[in-house]
Amino acid sequence: MNDTIAVRVGEEIDTVALRRWLALVRPDLVPAGGALKVTQFPSGFSNLTYLVRVEHEDGVRSYVLRRPPHGVQPGIAHDVGREHDVLVALFPLNVPVPRPIARCDDPAVIGAPFYLMEHVSGLILRGKPPVDLAANVEEMPVILAALSQTFVSTLAQLHAVDISHAPLSSLGKPDGYTRRQVAGWTRRWHAARTQEVPHITMVAHWLDAHCPPQHAACLVHNDFKFDNLVLDRNDFTRVLAILDWEMATIGDPMTDLGTSLAYWVEAGDDPIFRSLGLGVTALPGVATRAELVHAYAAASGRDVSDAPFYYALGLFKVAVIAQQIFARFEQGLTRDPRFGALGTVVQALGSAAAKVIERGSI
Repeated sequence: MNDTIAVRVGEEIDTVALRRWLALVRPDLVPAGGALKVTQFPSGFSNLTYLVRVEHEDGVRSYVLRRPPHGVQPGIAHDVGREHDVLVALFPLNVPVPRPIARCDDPAVIGAPFYLMEHVSGLILRGKPPVDLAANVEEMPVILAALSQTFVSTLAQLHAVDISHAPLSSLGKPDGYTRRQVAGWTRRWHAARTQEVPHITMVAHWLDAHCPPQHAACLVHNDFKFDNLVLDRNDFTRVLAILDWEMATIGDPMTDLGTSLAYWVEAGDDPIFRSLGLGVTALPGVATRAELVHAYAAASGRDVSDAPFYYALGLFKVAVIAQQIFARFEQGLTRDPRFGALGTVVQALGSAAAKVIERGSI
C-alpha cells in the first residue's frame, strides 16, 4: 500500500525551507497558516520519496516529493529534474503518470534538487497481495493472471508511445543503445565493487561478446516492475500511474523487458530474491517469465528470440544497482537496514545470470 513512515534519521527534509520555496514558486500550494507535514515512503531502493501533506481550508492536499539519496554522484540514475521533465512530456499524452507540479534545481533549498508531483492513491504490490485478495483463495489466481496480462499490455503500450516529437525525440541516443548499456553497467560495476563476484565478471564479458542487433527504438522506462505501478483498489488490473521515471530514455524495448524479467521472481528461485520486495510474482496464477515473454511478443508484435540475452543483461543491471546501494551502505552514507544484505543479493543475481547464459533460455 502507499503507506508512509516517520522520516528516517539522516534523511530529514527541512520543512521550513520547503515551505518558504513553495511560497515563492507555488503559493497556491501552501496557504498561510496551513500546516505542512512530511512523512517518508519506506520502500524503493533509489531516489528518496516523501509524502507532503498541506492543510487547506477545504481539507488536506497531498503531494509527493522526490530527491536523490545521500552520497550519490550526479548522473542520469538520480536526476530528479530529468525525471520531472519526462513526466511533463508524458502527462499530456495520456500515459498513466502522476501530474508534475514543481521542480527545484537549487540544492541549497533542502540539500539536493527535488521535484513535486501529485499523490496518486492506490495499491502497490510488493512482497504479498493485499489481505482482501489473499483471503479469496479461489479468485486470487484468476485476478493475478489477469494482472499479469495487464502488466505486459501496459509495457507494450508504453513502447508504442509516439517519440517522433520533442521533447521525447531528444530524450536519448538510440543508436548503439544496447551496447552502451552493457559497457555502462560494466563500468558502474567496477566503480562500485567492494567484493569479488566471479559470476558477474564472466557475465559482463559474455554480454559484451554476444550483443545482438538492436531493435527499433522506443520509449524505455528502464525500471518497469510491479512496485512501480499504482493500481486501482477496486480493479487490480487497472493501472492508475507508472512511477520511477528517473532512468527513462529512448532505446531498445527488449532491454525494458529484460529488466522486468530480472525482477520477476518465480516460486523456484533463490529465496533471497524475495528480499527485493517482489515476491508477489511467485504466487499461483501469476505468469512465469517465459509466459511473460510470449505475452509481450503477442502484445507488441516484436521478435523475442533473443530474450535470454536481455534477461541476463537485466539480472546484471539489477546486480550492479544492488552493489551501488550496498557500497553506499558500507560507506555509512545510508542507514536503511534493508541495504545491509544486498551484498549477498549481488552474488545470487550474478549466479542467476550465469545460469541463464549456460542454458540459453529464460
